[in-house]
Amino acid sequence: MSIRTTTRAVLGGRLRSATGLLTGFAATSAAHLGALLTDTPALRHATKPALMPLLAAHSVTAATAAGREAPKLLAPALLLSGGGDVLLQLGDDTAFLAGMGSFAAAHVCYVTMFVRQGALTDRRRALIVTAAYATAWAVMVGRLWPDLGGLRTPVAGYSLLLASTAVTSAGLGWRTGLGGALFLLSDTLIATKLAKWRELPGHQFWIMATYLLAQYLLASGLLRAAEAPETPRAPRASTAAGVTGGSAARAATA
Repeated sequence: MSIRTTTRAVLGGRLRSATGLLTGFAATSAAHLGALLTDTPALRHATKPALMPLLAAHSVTAATAAGREAPKLLAPALLLSGGGDVLLQLGDDTAFLAGMGSFAAAHVCYVTMFVRQGALTDRRRALIVTAAYATAWAVMVGRLWPDLGGLRTPVAGYSLLLASTAVTSAGLGWRTGLGGALFLLSDTLIATKLAKWRELPGHQFWIMATYLLAQYLLASGLLRAAEAPETPRAPRASTAAGVTGGSAARAATA
């Protein structure tokens, strides 16, 4: 068996694994959202802890299928988010604060990755986006503040990290930018629930739907950003492996 054939076989196997994991994430997400719509607590509690580990495994495998490494903090960001998902399911105040802390650590990972990828290179754009999100943050925190009680300080501090993710994600393209905006929307819906504001029809469904799409967009956007710089410079001698790897990355992260 030639080296080229072996390479294609290995990359093909990794691509199938990445696609299978993405399918698993999509199916588990659909089951979880269905459980929210049908008020099926057992299915809701069973599916939620699996969501972010599946997306993390897909992200790492997709990067490997492209012959490169995923951003080092991507899997930790997703797994920390998964830990937050589990803690928030427990329902008591201590678990809620611990879950918020786990998500805060995930946002630190995201912001670090976006900055390392050059999200703040365009300073003018970064200032405009920062001003827009800072205004939105100040308005929303100001509106929520009277109704948050003892959660005022934790929510305000956490929301600053959340806004930082939104700001830096916008500097890496539309995919990550939309992911950051949806993450902010999802957690804003949680905050309005904490403040006991009037809820939307299917409020919890919309919290999770925007959250799941946000995480997928952030992860896939980071993988594409990590792939892009090196693709144009690939030497002609490795065209077959390069084309196979690039196609694998695009297919696995689509």
